[in-house]
Amino acid sequence: MNGPLEIVILEDDARRRGAMRTALEERLPQYPPRFFTTAPEAARYLQDHLDRALLIVLDHDLDPIPVHPRRSLDPGTGRDVADFLAARKPVCPVVIHSTNRPAVVGMQTELAEAGWDVHVVVPYGDLEWIDVEWRQAVRDAVVAAAQPAAESATAPVVAAA
Repeated sequence: MNGPLEIVILEDDARRRGAMRTALEERLPQYPPRFFTTAPEAARYLQDHLDRALLIVLDHDLDPIPVHPRRSLDPGTGRDVADFLAARKPVCPVVIHSTNRPAVVGMQTELAEAGWDVHVVVPYGDLEWIDVEWRQAVRDAVVAAAQPAAESATAPVVAAA
């Protein structure tokens, strides 16, 4: 592993990123979040740093980024990152958050079929879902990911006969 474990998050909304950062600082301050606003930049980062991911969080629908009064940059979607991950060996849990139910089902199915541990959160209201459902899903995913390592570390060693 190269460097400390991180929580990699694809989220384009600045207010959501702020609420997520606050929730993570309160519950998991030892794991710095690394935010991305476009799918290509998240996938490029994960290409070289997937071994550092403690958790990957994906939003599906990303807003176009204005670059000119009549042009916008296409940020891709969370599905683009899910496609990237599905072609790789699972290394950590993935939390998907989106109100786009068909897209969530597609991402969840693809990742689960590739062996990834997937958790889903459906946003509601303004930001309150982050402090309730999202925070709990992140905690549950991190705890579940730590269980196999903790169990194997404490499992008795059986000598072969």
